[in-house]
Amino acid sequence: MDGRFVVPHGTELFDLHNPFTGAVIGRVRLGNEEDARDAIAAAKMAFPAWSRSSKEERVSLLKRMHDAVLARKDQLLEAIIVEYGAPVSRADWMAGHAANSFLDAARALQSYDLTQRIGNADVIMQPLGVVGLITPWNSNAGFICTKLAYALAAGCTAVIKPSEMSATQTQVLLEALHEVSAPPGLYNVVNGRGNVVGAEFTASPDVAKISFTGSTAVGKTILREAASTIKRVTLELGGKSPTIILDDADLSKAIPIAVQVGLGNSGQACINGTRILIPEARREEAITAIKGVIDELKSGDPRDPTTAIGPMVSQTQYERVQRYIRKGIEEGATLVAGGEGHPDGSSGYTVRPTVFADVTNDMVIAREEIFGPVLCVLTYKDEAEAIKIANDTTYGLHAYVLSADPARAAAVANQLEAGRIAINGAPHHPDVPFGGFKQSGIGREYGVFGLQSYLEPKALLGTVAA
Repeated sequence: MDGRFVVPHGTELFDLHNPFTGAVIGRVRLGNEEDARDAIAAAKMAFPAWSRSSKEERVSLLKRMHDAVLARKDQLLEAIIVEYGAPVSRADWMAGHAANSFLDAARALQSYDLTQRIGNADVIMQPLGVVGLITPWNSNAGFICTKLAYALAAGCTAVIKPSEMSATQTQVLLEALHEVSAPPGLYNVVNGRGNVVGAEFTASPDVAKISFTGSTAVGKTILREAASTIKRVTLELGGKSPTIILDDADLSKAIPIAVQVGLGNSGQACINGTRILIPEARREEAITAIKGVIDELKSGDPRDPTTAIGPMVSQTQYERVQRYIRKGIEEGATLVAGGEGHPDGSSGYTVRPTVFADVTNDMVIAREEIFGPVLCVLTYKDEAEAIKIANDTTYGLHAYVLSADPARAAAVANQLEAGRIAINGAPHHPDVPFGGFKQSGIGREYGVFGLQSYLEPKALLGTVAA
């Protein structure tokens, strides 16, 4: 905080667990309201100078931050595996993504005109002020770096409440960023609970914006509380994303992609395509193919390079997934693969990758975000019905379309209500805006859109054109 490591005023100790074994691996001392206020005060003190910094100064800092985090990639990778349980192949990408976020933000800033001439005015894109960044446990390091990078690029200063369940990752990041010797107060991190530290950030009149990634329920609370001070908000919330497999798709190619995007990050990702929509006429063929892919997936030890599905992050999350699996059975869906309990030979918070067929879109398992490796297979009669089912959700974060005809897939994608639609397995791109429709959120992150979310336009009318 304010460029220093300090002992929190809070006294609560929070246990950190290894999700694969369930063992306690450490404790973190949580901050309280006083720590949150101190962080805000430090960021407020640092804002005037940083808001006047040049584009070159900001880019230089972001590049140094990238180098510092990249130098600690191995430590960050280890923390992600031990503390979160991500399979090693996924964890490696996550650690690299955290470092690269600073270069992504630097590139967006370099390409963006902070002063624009419109009519008889100079329109200055001015940094908002102190911003509160609240991150989740399913990609804690990546979200810290992404949110912080774009906030700093815009000229804002930041207070950060990372997930208290991810304190090891946070520590590695802070030790790396501390070596950069950024001006004190630019970023200030408080480990703590959302209803304590996060609530203080949201209520404070000295915080101009909240950027939150997490559940829709918490997002609604933040939105209500932010209204008291008319805070700007960016909310990236839940999802129940559809994967539409069109009737012309080659199932030998489409099914592995559908399973991959449905179970990515061990099923603990808001973008997962957990509703797989298949043509009614190809039901048997598709379900057989899905079961075949699932049966080949290894679930368990995240250090094993052949593991595809790691454990859930906590006992609470494990029990949540188990409840939804039981609910699917109670609702009358057909259990195709997986089910309750641990995979053979595993313990801790590992679950069995599970697939339900004969799911209808009114079932709880089709409507609520499970946040675990549970897939629902639904059927449709024609393309119009597929689009109707896909859009029949309160969410709208992501969607996927698979077809032998890219043009046809794009035409279907254009009718879907989601912030991002990936065609035939197209990968993430860091310059493309990310965010949701409907109750999947407000605003966008990444690229120029992410940069603009931390800026406010100020028009100077009557200025002389340069």
